[in-house]
Amino acid sequence: MIKISQKPISVSQLQAGITSKNLLTILQLMARYPTVFEFDTTEDFQFDLKMRLNVIQAAQLLDQSGAEFTILEDSMCNPRVWRLTGNRAFELWPKIPPHVALNDIFINGQLYAFECGTAILVVFYKAILESIGPTNFDRIFPDLFLYNWHYHQNLSILVHEGFDYLPGDCLYFKNPDFTPYAPEWQGENAIMLDENLFFAHGIGVTDQQEIIDELNGNRILGSMISAYLTTHIISIDSSLYKPYSINKARDDTDSLGSSLLKQIIFGEIGSNTYLT
Repeated sequence: MIKISQKPISVSQLQAGITSKNLLTILQLMARYPTVFEFDTTEDFQFDLKMRLNVIQAAQLLDQSGAEFTILEDSMCNPRVWRLTGNRAFELWPKIPPHVALNDIFINGQLYAFECGTAILVVFYKAILESIGPTNFDRIFPDLFLYNWHYHQNLSILVHEGFDYLPGDCLYFKNPDFTPYAPEWQGENAIMLDENLFFAHGIGVTDQQEIIDELNGNRILGSMISAYLTTHIISIDSSLYKPYSINKARDDTDSLGSSLLKQIIFGEIGSNTYLT
């Protein structure tokens, strides 16, 4: 269920004119789940949808970038942009703008290798960059760094347990009987792109069963316990970045915003920066 300004929104009244398959999928899933997806304003809802679409796009771009999967100890980065620390973290060189360093991963992906936790953060940062623009991004993440699931204090994420998976979420596939000789296969973080389509760094863009099959291929000998999709869901808290949103060319979410605004008005007739 979707609620805006405490009022339920009917997706069937919003679908006309929406051409983005990803956007339609998000709307339909939100409406189908018993979970209440609640937003204070039309603009907040519209921005959250844009953020999710940007997560999907960023995941697809990272898949195409040439960046490789590797274990943490073998991480690599472009030495002209990032300094690789002793614990294999990526730190900005002085005078390198954060947005330039982040975009370099997508431009010169063949110079990079990292594990799936870092891949998810790269996708999240890229989605935020595309949603708020380079000036705001550099102001919010002035000392950007990349290191597994350690992230900048201004990256705000939401974590919950459930089955209300949405495109733009990061989901986790667990491999209980992973082989101790390859601990990197104990699980896989994956960005949901569609109802049964995921980006998993090191595996690629594929469906749920192929990710499970890959994990099952790295179990202890004789194990009969399959890998599985967990209920662990991580997403960007878009509300913290909404004040920094940028205006772009008109798209499907702009049209959606107009439809929502009309519906809500009709329904009411007669009745260095640090985020906190």
